[in-house]
Amino acid sequence: MRTVASVLNNSFSQRQVATLYDNLNQYRVVMELDPRYTQSPSTLEQVYAIGADGQRVPLSAFTRYSYGMAPDRLQHRSQFASVRTDFSLAPGVSLEQATEAIQQAMARIMLPTGVQAKLAGEAGAFEEMKKNQLWLILGATLAVYLVLGMLYESFAQPLTILSTLPAAGVGALLALILMDDELNLISLLGLFLLVGVVMKNTILLVDFALDAERTRGATPRESILEAARLRFRPIIMTSVAALLGMLPLMLALSEGWAMRRPLGIAIVGGLLLSQVLTLFTTPAVYLAVKRGQIYFSRLKKGDRSGDRSIVPSGGARSPQAKEK
Repeated sequence: MRTVASVLNNSFSQRQVATLYDNLNQYRVVMELDPRYTQSPSTLEQVYAIGADGQRVPLSAFTRYSYGMAPDRLQHRSQFASVRTDFSLAPGVSLEQATEAIQQAMARIMLPTGVQAKLAGEAGAFEEMKKNQLWLILGATLAVYLVLGMLYESFAQPLTILSTLPAAGVGALLALILMDDELNLISLLGLFLLVGVVMKNTILLVDFALDAERTRGATPRESILEAARLRFRPIIMTSVAALLGMLPLMLALSEGWAMRRPLGIAIVGGLLLSQVLTLFTTPAVYLAVKRGQIYFSRLKKGDRSGDRSIVPSGGARSPQAKEK
């Protein structure tokens, strides 16, 4: 086989056999058949291989060729020759169920070790998403926390805003279950978009409450209650506008609707549940965070005062130290 491959390479593949150099240029020497002999497969009858004993043996003596349909190129994946096989989903079958069935069938076939079967396209992206889904969500949450921490110059206030994310995630998942849809790459993208839409409502409340505390000296309870009362209408208006904008994606039946539908379902479900819950939970979480900040601030000041009251052993205590 190596001899036959070498003969075909020398005849038809423009094999470079040498390089000529002069003072200014270099010229590659290519070995090939005269182009007029490469126009028809009948040329193979005139190609000879040199045997181990030096005898010329025509390829037609031990090979044959026939006309048929064949690919004009070889596909490669990760530097390996590959063959792609497409499949479609039956009605009522999810992509996860299809991939599990394919993996079970491949396990029964017991392919040789030199042959590897891997998922590509949307199925491959789904497998990668399942592996990295948790890290993607944690990474997005951490990035949002860092941005909010720099914005509010606080480690605690971003927790108030991030407290809306669990309700949004649960709402999106419930909507996907009720609509008999699956969590795929498109719906996961909807969850990421939902993060910004949902946090916007909490940011409106927190910004107003913090401004009331700083400018007017209001207590945290007074400021957050006033923010909830005055910001209720803008929150409802923007949420309803976002819902109406996502309904066409959720209810569309035009071409390509199957890809866009999970995006709309995830955003609509997350908005509905988070909007109902966060109007009640955000003020409570805001007050809890404020109480935590006050508690740790008092605890920190108490530790410092205790350090000032300590005197070295054997030393005399002054009246000021006793008073402390």
